[in-house]
Amino acid sequence: MLEKSERPWGRYEVLQEGATYKVKSIHVSPGKRLSYQRHQKRSEHWYITDGSGEVTLNGEVQKVARGSIVEIPQGMLHRISNTGNAELIFIEVQTGSYFGEDDIERVEDDFGR
Repeated sequence: MLEKSERPWGRYEVLQEGATYKVKSIHVSPGKRLSYQRHQKRSEHWYITDGSGEVTLNGEVQKVARGSIVEIPQGMLHRISNTGNAELIFIEVQTGSYFGEDDIERVEDDFGR
């Protein structure tokens, strides 16, 4: 069985994984945001499927909505915030050499992690 996890900002579900990739469906609750973070061993590619919000990449903020694509190279600081009234949902494709949750370097976190 693939991994599912409840988080203080929402939840995620792993849809598929292999030796060089992992695919997740990520659901961010209204008014919540993920930690401002980076990864040393993977890059991420996000496709927004529902909702709206803001993405911060190395301090630059951009609005996102259904159909937006976000490219996050390995080592880049990033965060997504749900600024709408409905769940923000995106598909995350991770590529790299390691996909463990311990490859998250949190710089700022609303939940004290």
